[in-house]
Amino acid sequence: MANNNRVDHWEVLVRNTMGAEQVERAESIQSLWSGYGEIFRARLSGAAVDTVVLKHVSPPAQQSGQHPKGWHSDFATRRKLRSYEVESNWYKHWSYHCNEHCRVPQCYGTDQQGTQRWILLEDLDAAGYPVRHSSLSDRQALSCIDWLAHFHATYLNKEADNLWDNGSYWHLATRPDELRAMAAGPLRDHAALIDSMLSNCRYKTLVHGDAKVANFCFGTGTAVAAVDFQYIGAACGMKDIAYFIGSCLDEEDCEKYAPKLLDRYFTTLKMALSNSDNEKATAGENIDFNELESEWRALYSVAWTDFHRFLLGWMPTHHKIHRYTEKLTADTLTKIKSLGQESS
Repeated sequence: MANNNRVDHWEVLVRNTMGAEQVERAESIQSLWSGYGEIFRARLSGAAVDTVVLKHVSPPAQQSGQHPKGWHSDFATRRKLRSYEVESNWYKHWSYHCNEHCRVPQCYGTDQQGTQRWILLEDLDAAGYPVRHSSLSDRQALSCIDWLAHFHATYLNKEADNLWDNGSYWHLATRPDELRAMAAGPLRDHAALIDSMLSNCRYKTLVHGDAKVANFCFGTGTAVAAVDFQYIGAACGMKDIAYFIGSCLDEEDCEKYAPKLLDRYFTTLKMALSNSDNEKATAGENIDFNELESEWRALYSVAWTDFHRFLLGWMPTHHKIHRYTEKLTADTLTKIKSLGQESS
């Protein structure tokens, strides 16, 4: 029989951090990938807010058989554990730089006991961002693009201390199993070179690393916020943009709307960098925006190709592998061949 008088660690954490008189678990929001824990809401009394959200990382005792797609290895386990450490560091040391233009949940506190982690966050539903979408209207997609532009402006040329050295969950160095699983071909042969083209770009920012539709929370009008920063790190901003566009547009719409979204991104990025209210404005004096835009536009197809490489190893039947994806990959491989000929 359960001990009804038992006080869980999370209750103590919430009560002490929030100054609450009482804490009560409300509803589960979602389970974490591969059975690594849960995100849930808690209700408070006697505190400044009525609800908070807890992200509780609790790795399963048995790793085998847990991954939804069948990928299991000690390397993958270490990557997932590192991702939650990175996310804790992000919320604790970096997230306060964000403003209303790139809204994220306020972090009230973090804690750790062994492999167990807790991240105590603002309830975005209660803060006015209660809506989640599986597909987006034009207006909603533009809102997310604006969010990413402001986010990238905020962290342009920042050192990724205590985060991933190379942001995004499909980064080549973190996906050796998927690379080995790829069929032989030019994309596999040039995987390291494609990775280096992105990694060696002059202008870098902090990328979200998993900027898909499901990780954006919507409010009224154009209001949007983002969550899930497990794979945040330094990278070319096009990693986020290519991944986001692929998450919200199908094959036909990629062809039709991707140029418009790219144009909107760079327009907003330029505005955000020149905004006197943005702490990056002073650093912007040392940024040649035309050079940045030229470099990143050229890397858009490269970033898309890099993700294509990951998919071919992870799930070669994935619906995101379509004609638009294959076209951009062909463009990238042609560019690589041209560069090779010029250097020979």
